[in-house]
Amino acid sequence: MSEILRANNVSMVFGGLTAVDSVNLTMNDNEILSLIGPNGAGKTTFFNMLTGVYKPTTGNIIFMGEDITDLKAYQRVEKGISRTFQNIRLFSEMTVLENLLVAHPKCNQENLGKVIFGGRKLKTARREIVEECEQILEVVGLQDKSGELATNLPYGKQRLLEIGRALATNPKLVLLDEPGAGMNTVEKKELSDLIYYMTEKMDKKVLLIEHDMKFVMGISDRIVVLDHGELIADGKPEDIQKNEQVIEAYLGKGNKCTYFLKERKQIRGGK
Repeated sequence: MSEILRANNVSMVFGGLTAVDSVNLTMNDNEILSLIGPNGAGKTTFFNMLTGVYKPTTGNIIFMGEDITDLKAYQRVEKGISRTFQNIRLFSEMTVLENLLVAHPKCNQENLGKVIFGGRKLKTARREIVEECEQILEVVGLQDKSGELATNLPYGKQRLLEIGRALATNPKLVLLDEPGAGMNTVEKKELSDLIYYMTEKMDKKVLLIEHDMKFVMGISDRIVVLDHGELIADGKPEDIQKNEQVIEAYLGKGNKCTYFLKERKQIRGGK
């Protein structure tokens, strides 16, 4: 199994506060990897280091065999890393389609010369970009909402639009920060179907943060657990839900494993 991503001994220190402490993580091809942990565990900070929002205080990050530690966020997008955010960050005054167009890399390649002299070639290129974005909207189930303002979508659909915008950058790896937050049961089923489609049909690699343990245990091939910035467990869902250190991190010492629901077969349709 080939390695997609590696974080080597990464730490993030803000003043005197260590948010992430010497974490080592690997992500392999053909797996859905989930990063979990109680509130304040350092999950989003870790995501921010992977995507270039923060540069690690120590350690380095390897993506597809290349050290990307010093690359800025936009440079990591160009390398094939895209993400969504814990708090939705759509362009609310743009339409659903425009939110994807603004993320499409070819939309950022136009200049004044191309606009003036592009002619039919420019029109063809623009039409192809729109068609690609419309295909992504179909994937995320928003093809009939392309002309609506993003802010007018229901909350769950805005979450799906954020994933669509991430896909518009043509990523190899998509990082989803709490993609199911605020979604109801039906919407989470749509989300799980979308993630499976992304990995199985579009060949995207998915690393996600999620608090819904039923969802996490059902969709993940492997789970990594952070607590107070430290990695405390790494394994298959069935191992994580029995891990005493993980249970203690979530519930406190002495509690039994009733928090992690064994719903894997139900969510995966018996897989």
